[in-house]
Amino acid sequence: MISIIIPTLNEAENISRVIGHLHNNLYKKHSIEIIVADGNSDDGTVLTAKQLGAKVIVASRPGRAIQMNAGAEIAGGEILYFLHADSLPPVQYDKFMEDALQNSYKSGCFRMRWNKQGPFLTFLSWMTRFNANCCRGGDQSLFVLSETFRRIHGFREDFNIMEDMEIIPRLKKEGAFYVIPKYLTTSDRRYRKNGTIRLQALFTIIHLLYNIGVSQKILYRFYKKHIH
Repeated sequence: MISIIIPTLNEAENISRVIGHLHNNLYKKHSIEIIVADGNSDDGTVLTAKQLGAKVIVASRPGRAIQMNAGAEIAGGEILYFLHADSLPPVQYDKFMEDALQNSYKSGCFRMRWNKQGPFLTFLSWMTRFNANCCRGGDQSLFVLSETFRRIHGFREDFNIMEDMEIIPRLKKEGAFYVIPKYLTTSDRRYRKNGTIRLQALFTIIHLLYNIGVSQKILYRFYKKHIH
């Protein structure tokens, strides 16, 4: 079974769409459980998720790393799949992940494209095919064997930002990481709100600061100040 863990904070607009998509695009019916790991939403996210049959856990406090670890704690699947609420994996996504793990990979992700593609976002989508740490991000989703995730003690909960980048090198030490050559589609909402070139420039600055060892406190403050 695959345990799909979706961290949410006020995602009522997206949660019904992603849950419906996950059920409707399976290769094997009844091969998943959906866990919504919420950060104390106040917009109906939790109620909607429960009505659609998802397991819901409300984390001790907001924070994607904290929420995803809380979801993983109650997961019953041999495979954990971490997915953002505004991202839709490809048709038969469960088969692609199972095939990768049966071929001795321990973890991986999909390539990614946005729901609305301009020239620059098309270029960024093309970059997601490369198995390099700098080409990874949480929007691409992440699948991993449950035993592998628990062996590395999950996401670092002291990370308010870049938790999805921090975990990749640790996963790669446990075994081969695979970028499945199929596309997940994610929302361009942050690019629309912040401006495509401006947002990518800000992400590049954050990546550079992270790689030279700037503290989480400073990174998060920079993110909150500049990105909507």
